[in-house]
Amino acid sequence: MLNVLPLQTFNPAAYAGNWLAVVLAIVIALAAIGAMFAGSQLLSARRRSAAKLTTYECGIPPTPFAWSNINIRFYIFAILFLIFDVEAVFLFPWAVVFLQEKAAGNPIPFYAMILFLAMLFFAVIYGWRKGVLDWQK
Repeated sequence: MLNVLPLQTFNPAAYAGNWLAVVLAIVIALAAIGAMFAGSQLLSARRRSAAKLTTYECGIPPTPFAWSNINIRFYIFAILFLIFDVEAVFLFPWAVVFLQEKAAGNPIPFYAMILFLAMLFFAVIYGWRKGVLDWQK
């Protein structure tokens, strides 16, 4: 015999409290944003100068030329960093799954991570052999 739960009737008054909290959070957030803008306007410095209006880029004074040559190695190094950084993020959920599956006696997540780390290792070796990680050439 199937156990059937009784149908619950729709009660709109029960949802009013939830929407009240959402509206209250929005009002508080808008008030905080307005207070921050007002505080910034009231407390900011008013003296304008040519030095304050120039573009600031890492302490290097701006040059009159808008275009400059950038070595492609910087781009490749940045892409490699992003790839390995994003892949490192996958280690944390894997650890949670590994602990759950280890308790259940399932060894598959362990071998999946060994394969994942082996691919990362060979990718670093490949990039190193190709000279991507060398700054001076």
